[in-house]
Amino acid sequence: MIGHHGRVTLNIREAVMDLERHASEQGWDQPPRVYALVPTAELARREPALASMLGLDASADPAELTPVEQEPLPEGMPLEEALGRMAWPDAVAGCALVMERLVVRGSDETLDPPRGGTGDWAASQDGSEEVRMVAGVLREGGRHAALRMRAHDSDDQVLNGPDLVPALTSALELTLQDDEG
Repeated sequence: MIGHHGRVTLNIREAVMDLERHASEQGWDQPPRVYALVPTAELARREPALASMLGLDASADPAELTPVEQEPLPEGMPLEEALGRMAWPDAVAGCALVMERLVVRGSDETLDPPRGGTGDWAASQDGSEEVRMVAGVLREGGRHAALRMRAHDSDDQVLNGPDLVPALTSALELTLQDDEG
């Protein structure tokens, strides 16, 4: 799909859904993970050794994105503060975050579960449900998110759309903005 300025609009939906599938394979009770989203063909050209290890090819579709996992977020630091300290090099087309939260049914309130023993803690929270959120944004403005409820994990129901978790995608967008601008 051609975006503004004649550039190819990168496939943020596909990248988010791939990350959701990857997170699902790893199971629940995982720490938050941050990914740089890099155009696959560009990554293959700039980092041939890494591309070879990942089985990537410079002839990839120009709209294809490769998620590159970043260092773990600082232990104990609030997510908003950790995101506020992030900066991305120009070669990064976007970024994504995978995280688990408790959602209080009937509201937009979320609770940050403690590490370890999350299942027992979640069961003790009245009217709440554990969810895994995957949100991704692009510098050019594309955004997409996926949401999987732990209660529906086995039936593979994944909600997804561009406006699913607007506060999270907006926070991620801020990490892509130039400080000078």
